Amino acid sequence: MQLVVARIGRAHGIKGEVTVEVRTDEPELRLAPGAVLATEPATAGPLTIETGRVHSGRLLLRFEGVKDRTAAEALRNTLLIADVDPAELPEDPEEFYDHQLMDLDVVLADGTEIGRITEITHLPSQDLFIVERPDGSEVMIPFVEEIVTEIDLEEQRAVITPPPGLIDESEAVVASARDEAADSAVEGSAAEGSASKGEDA
Repeated sequence: MQLVVARIGRAHGIKGEVTVEVRTDEPELRLAPGAVLATEPATAGPLTIETGRVHSGRLLLRFEGVKDRTAAEALRNTLLIADVDPAELPEDPEEFYDHQLMDLDVVLADGTEIGRITEITHLPSQDLFIVERPDGSEVMIPFVEEIVTEIDLEEQRAVITPPPGLIDESEAVVASARDEAADSAVEGSAAEGSASKGEDA
């Protein structure tokens, strides 16, 4: 199974370092020196991490064979993909890999069916479930503990307690959230990230 763990940003300095947008809750494991990562596009990799450090709150990586700013800049927007055992689970019990959440039934606490999770969108502030309703319409559900009260993988369902208007006014929610999510959506069906239950700010 493949998981997107980061997206390469702009070059940093002149010695081949790049900034990365981390898309895993386990960067110390997935993005450690020596890790070999596949890429999207595939022609950019595989890439082996040579060094990693945090600078001004951003993770900087340098890859083997990438020695200057020009080579680093050529990697911009490349997705970094790790191979993960399908049986492996995140250490945090409040975190789930995307493939675990896809196709879960979304229901209210009383069992009323809302729909099925068809996509997970990762935004800087929180993760969102895109839920397809029985009539074909979509609604976005923020993956925060105040709304998503239970993830039951055995029963293949997510139990939600939506605030007033979240379900009934779904069209407006979907339209605005889709615009915000456009630059954050993971491309490609063969790669996915992980989602964490956040706290509603």
